[in-house]
Amino acid sequence: MRGLKGFEAAAALLPRDMRQAALALSPAARVGVEELRLRTGQPLRALSGGGERSLGGREVGGEDLSSLLEAATHGSAHTALAGIRAGFVPLPGGCRLGLCGEASVSDGGVLTLRRLSSAAIRIAHEAPGCAAGIEAALLGRGVRDTLIVSPPGAGKTTLLRELIRLLSTRGRRVAVADERGEIAGVCASLPAFDLGPCADVMTGAPKAAAAEMLIRAMAPEVLAMDEITSPEDTEAALFAAGCGVKLLATAHAEGAEALRRRPLYRRLLDERVFELCVTVRRGPDGRREYTVGRLDAN
Repeated sequence: MRGLKGFEAAAALLPRDMRQAALALSPAARVGVEELRLRTGQPLRALSGGGERSLGGREVGGEDLSSLLEAATHGSAHTALAGIRAGFVPLPGGCRLGLCGEASVSDGGVLTLRRLSSAAIRIAHEAPGCAAGIEAALLGRGVRDTLIVSPPGAGKTTLLRELIRLLSTRGRRVAVADERGEIAGVCASLPAFDLGPCADVMTGAPKAAAAEMLIRAMAPEVLAMDEITSPEDTEAALFAAGCGVKLLATAHAEGAEALRRRPLYRRLLDERVFELCVTVRRGPDGRREYTVGRLDAN
């Protein structure tokens, strides 16, 4: 599911008239679409680097969101309950369906969502060559422990995917802890994205369990994981660092200084688990800009 295929697979989940509105976009416009968004009371919208745009047509209704969820889960929404609790459902090919609605809560935790009010189909992309401007800084002196940070949706996973491909193509064994299936997009045992010839992917397992299994079973030189968001993810990174494996990971933050203000990442920084930090931002024209700095300097 690459390029246009990712867009078409996302559009296929929509109600028929909205699917037709999405497919009315030119091939060039489709490639740049990062999300399709549905909000009750509003027409279907597409998100790209330049922001959101309406695709016209009728307003989205609650029945459209229910239909979308049924299509995304192949008629078995109840089987995706664990994902729905987190606000999203993983889709084939590394894509993801984000959901909003009325939460059913028990003991402080979300049990499920009902009365859906909006949804976002995030379309995964690969961007060969996107790391060209920073490749020498990151890989020129060998692999270094690197954390990629940005706000949500700015392109962390796309850059991570490209760095995995570059290392794997150079003959480095890269183990990928792909908890949500968004990095490799494995479907029927085959990755949807090009990760090179030397990448081994563990899909679906929590990062801590995946890290332990991959390190013991596949003897990687590099361990890659997406979105350190919990204490368990932090433990997975610490475990890998203690085994002498180089790390590539991502985190939600505006930059290195924002990381230092968050308790979740403080231990990783104090123990100097990561040497380099790549900050991803969007420029005024919507293009992604990468800044490389050191994390172990302070």
